[in-house]
Amino acid sequence: MGFAENLQAIRKDNHLSQEELAEMLGVSRQAVSKWEQGNGYPEVEKLLVLSERLGVSLDHLMGTGDTADSNACDPADADVKDTIRIVSPHEGVTLVTSRVMRSQQFWGGKNSPKYALFAADPDQGSAWGAQNIFLAWYRDLDDVTREIDEIVKALAEGRSAYTLQYSVKCKQNLLRTIEE
Repeated sequence: MGFAENLQAIRKDNHLSQEELAEMLGVSRQAVSKWEQGNGYPEVEKLLVLSERLGVSLDHLMGTGDTADSNACDPADADVKDTIRIVSPHEGVTLVTSRVMRSQQFWGGKNSPKYALFAADPDQGSAWGAQNIFLAWYRDLDDVTREIDEIVKALAEGRSAYTLQYSVKCKQNLLRTIEE
């Protein structure tokens, strides 16, 4: 299933009307209806709120949980068994994890980041699996891929911590995320 079908199913599972979900997100009921019909997507910030408030991973929400993992690192894939503490200096997030994944490309403005990095938090989850926590924004696919490769390398070396190196500092500007 894709985003539209997943959003509708998750909304119904949470016994929410389109109007109640719209109120939760600060959008119109028509916007929610449009998303559920597959005629668009919410802004990144709204996706993060949906994920957090409905207790589902972004992978599950976006329908990407079962796809090939060229956008994720999992210790099972790299013969890594331990966790690592990841520090995101621009976002002020520190999380112990063993799995990170990138978002699909976002279509923001000229100065908007194109990718986000998330980490699975094994301490927070639901019936759909571990909760994905936002870590950082990235300018392009090369930067987020390089970051994931460095995290996999740090895990393989048995390092206890890794500080993100390739993320960009962003700020909110009229409900959009733009690079500082």
